[in-house]
Amino acid sequence: MNPRFVVAGLALAAAACSGGSNVHVQTESAPSFSTASRSTFRILPVPSRSDGASLGSNDPMLANSITNQKLREDVRQALEARGYRPADGERADLDVAVYAAANQALDIRTYNYGYTWRGWPREYTSVTPYEKGTVIVDLVDPGSRQLLWRGQGVAQVSNNPNKYVNELGKVVNSIAKKLPAAHS
Repeated sequence: MNPRFVVAGLALAAAACSGGSNVHVQTESAPSFSTASRSTFRILPVPSRSDGASLGSNDPMLANSITNQKLREDVRQALEARGYRPADGERADLDVAVYAAANQALDIRTYNYGYTWRGWPREYTSVTPYEKGTVIVDLVDPGSRQLLWRGQGVAQVSNNPNKYVNELGKVVNSIAKKLPAAHS
């Protein structure tokens, strides 16, 4: 086999496993949640403390109005794509809360070569630090304030602010794909 093909294949496999575009989504809904009578939404404002400071992340990538506006716009577009309408001046059927956080994580991989040398296993462990972004989208009943549905997406994100915002948008879209569509 040509060594160039082996090297190219290994490079493609490494790129596929690097995790940059993998989004892990988990959802949970209340047993009584139905979209039958729910077609409008309003996105709740970002909560703040009594001193005016925003609650949430200390991450400077998230704690700015540009990123928060883009994230909330991505959520709005994703909900509209699933058939929900923004509640303009009317009472919404759903309140939407959006949370985001980013923190350091480690990618730890152990490679076992399948043989031993003088009784010692032949292994190699690589440890790669990366930034992990988490987005949570909650659908809340406006009357009872009960949580009806939660979608959580986690993915590796970039330190580049422009790429970071786009990657959070991909997380939002992955979450929205799991959201039940609105009934007209």
